Amino acid sequence: MPDWKRLSFARTILPLIAVASLVLAALFIWGGLPDRSPSAPQREPAKAPPALANADRVAGAGVVEPSSETIDIGAPLSGLVMDVAVSPGVRVVPGQPLFSIDDRAVRAQLAEALAAIGEARAAIAEAQSARATAERQLALYRAVDDPAAVARAEIVRVEGEAAAAAQRVALARARLAAAQARAGTARTEIGRLTVRAPIAGEILTVNIRPGEFVSTMGGTSQPFIQMGATDPLHVRIDIDEEQAPRVALGAAAIVSPRGAAGRQVEARFVRAEPLIVPKRSLTNSAQERVDVRVLQLIYALPETNGAFRVGQQVDAFIPARKDGK
Repeated sequence: MPDWKRLSFARTILPLIAVASLVLAALFIWGGLPDRSPSAPQREPAKAPPALANADRVAGAGVVEPSSETIDIGAPLSGLVMDVAVSPGVRVVPGQPLFSIDDRAVRAQLAEALAAIGEARAAIAEAQSARATAERQLALYRAVDDPAAVARAEIVRVEGEAAAAAQRVALARARLAAAQARAGTARTEIGRLTVRAPIAGEILTVNIRPGEFVSTMGGTSQPFIQMGATDPLHVRIDIDEEQAPRVALGAAAIVSPRGAAGRQVEARFVRAEPLIVPKRSLTNSAQERVDVRVLQLIYALPETNGAFRVGQQVDAFIPARKDGK
């Protein structure tokens, strides 16, 4: 049994503490090392198809979109949403109601205009009757052979009444036209308060609910409804401007969903956007440059039984031009 009283702190205890600290530090570092054993990637990387594996090609990233591009549905007038007639995934035809806004105030204006129309028509009838009476009386006076039988002042008075009645008819007709115009405006506003589909397509998102207030003054972070023609789907591919001159415009592209390189399809060339724009579709790769401008190419996807969805990111390979052509 060691004599603890005779042990030296500097020569015995301190070296033991140092050795124990080194052992603990080694265990801590060993336990914190990452697992470097081989493992399958979380996402299958993009790979060129066999037809382009040994050929000149240009790679790009893109996003799936409707062939009509995404349409953000707005509202012509501010108001309370009374009814939403569609939901995501529903297909609509042109003119089909999407949602409606409270139209009670406009309908009250229409009722007021209709009442004014009735009042104007009654005024027209009254003025026409007064004019007809004055004209008949004037005709009787003028039919008298003896000028002394009817005072000249009486004839002047009746002529004035006939002229005044004619003016009242014109005024009543003007009021009728104004009331009819107000009624037409109210009917137009009532029609505008029911927002309808501009084209045939599919509802992509619905961001409003009955009871919510929609405003035409802006400030909303998202559109009320998004829709688009999804038959067929298009894919918008970004090609770095440095690689744009190498692309064989018009050639088909091989497209695959991001992370599923084995599900490749051939997409038909539709058009090239004429304007070079800043890059917006990112791949999140560590080597990716985000400060570049890109040429956007539009391709039509074939019928793929739901393999592609609007907004889905894709990888694409396009043949390169040969001999500078």
